[in-house]
Amino acid sequence: MPRYLIEVPHQNTKAACDLAVKVFKSTGSHFLTNADFGCPDGIHKAWINISVSNKREALFIVPPPFRDKAKVIRVKKFALEKIDQTLRPQHR
Repeated sequence: MPRYLIEVPHQNTKAACDLAVKVFKSTGSHFLTNADFGCPDGIHKAWINISVSNKREALFIVPPPFRDKAKVIRVKKFALEKIDQTLRPQHR
């Protein structure tokens, strides 16, 4: 199943940070309650790692108030022994 990194920004204010944490923690979703926040380092974003079928499904995990600014990025780990094969230009 594809893996996605979801990045959810919020404003650089204490109230915005508090609201983001409260909304994420109150959803009951395992993914949201375990989100990582960059606020302590001045990066006002939350990150969620998830395995789902597609980007749309990943986006719908984000609470509606944050969905329009969220980025959903498909991620993949590359095996060192297959890196030449993976990075080779694709013939079309």
